[in-house]
Amino acid sequence: MNRKLKNTLGIIGLMVVLLLVGGIYIFVFQRGKLNKNKKNLKELESVNYNTSQLNLQLQALGKKAATLDSILSARKFNIPQDLSSIKFYNFINTISIGFSPNTQIDVEFIDQKKDKEFYFFEYKITGNGPYNDIYKLIYSIEQSKELKKIKTLTLTNQISTNKEGIPNFVVNINCNVDVFFSMDNRFTTNTFVENNLFTELKRDAFYPLIRTQIPPNVDGLLDVQGAKLLALIPEGAFLADTKGNTYLLWEGEQVYLGYLTKIDYEHNSASFILNKGGIIERVELGIDKEVNKKNQ
Repeated sequence: MNRKLKNTLGIIGLMVVLLLVGGIYIFVFQRGKLNKNKKNLKELESVNYNTSQLNLQLQALGKKAATLDSILSARKFNIPQDLSSIKFYNFINTISIGFSPNTQIDVEFIDQKKDKEFYFFEYKITGNGPYNDIYKLIYSIEQSKELKKIKTLTLTNQISTNKEGIPNFVVNINCNVDVFFSMDNRFTTNTFVENNLFTELKRDAFYPLIRTQIPPNVDGLLDVQGAKLLALIPEGAFLADTKGNTYLLWEGEQVYLGYLTKIDYEHNSASFILNKGGIIERVELGIDKEVNKKNQ
């Protein structure tokens, strides 16, 4: 056997050995990986939609999401997702913009707690102010779109006087508020729209019907008590108080604690109606004398 034939047979043997080793590696060692890759390829092929089909699915899901969002928006209350504890402070600041300068509201964060599948922040609110400001505060908390509930509430009345001695009747508030939120978005909407929190002026339920505090006569009006009717002239009634000050008044003009209601030229008299701390008093003055006086 010559050398050329030997080399040819060696090369062929080497190629056979390489093919055997490669076949064993592929079909024995790589078999598991190949099967796994084939399985993944089949799964990818099973969900291989074209662009038009994906757009149609997106439009259908968008309509469904909009329907669900409109249903949630129609609800009176929503429960937001992952609520920040700072948001309640911003809410109080927003609704208190139109409050009286004398109204004082303090908010204190207490704790975060869980109630079944929901969570809530607990706050303590203290302060005081005119009755209608406190009423709007309570109404806004209870009627807000994002669910808030007053857990405890204490209201008391307080009377204070300013530098001029005029009494101010205010209401003290002390309450605990729970602000609810959820860890998912099942109970909220994509676009938040607050409920209508407008409130009309209400009669002060804490305002005393009869008051011992009488406002001082800071405007220098005629004090009818002890006053004298000096004369009636076409322009009105000419009167003098106990200090000798004279006044020319006409019907409907304001006096201390009341108004001049009528000038009777026929009987030479002037009638007044006064509000003395809730007690309505009618006073009629004649020329140089007090003709009649009635309490009611």
